[in-house]
Amino acid sequence: MPTWNNDSPIYRQLAGHLAGQLLEGDPPEGEAMPSVRTLASQYVINPLTVTRALQSLVDEGLVESRRGLGMYVQPGARRRLLQAERSRFLNEEWPQLVAKLRRLGIKPEDLNWEAQ
Repeated sequence: MPTWNNDSPIYRQLAGHLAGQLLEGDPPEGEAMPSVRTLASQYVINPLTVTRALQSLVDEGLVESRRGLGMYVQPGARRRLLQAERSRFLNEEWPQLVAKLRRLGIKPEDLNWEAQ
């Protein structure tokens, strides 16, 4: 269960958490998302907050709302999330990581990739 912080609204944090689960294939594409009530109970948050989080996933084209049936994971959602995460990592996180490695004097040969 995520730990909520004050850095951003809870619905955004929940949407990020749910997107992370989608990236891992849970639930699989074409399958139903857990209901608003189930998610609200699971994360001990207001159902309106859950609804806003799910709506943000709809807005991103990751989930679709089927009237009377619930929310379903869109085909290609995992691929789109993976592309977005890779892009964000390469454009935002990687340059910061490279700069920190240089500041610390860490060279590529100092890194132990085999331990991963």
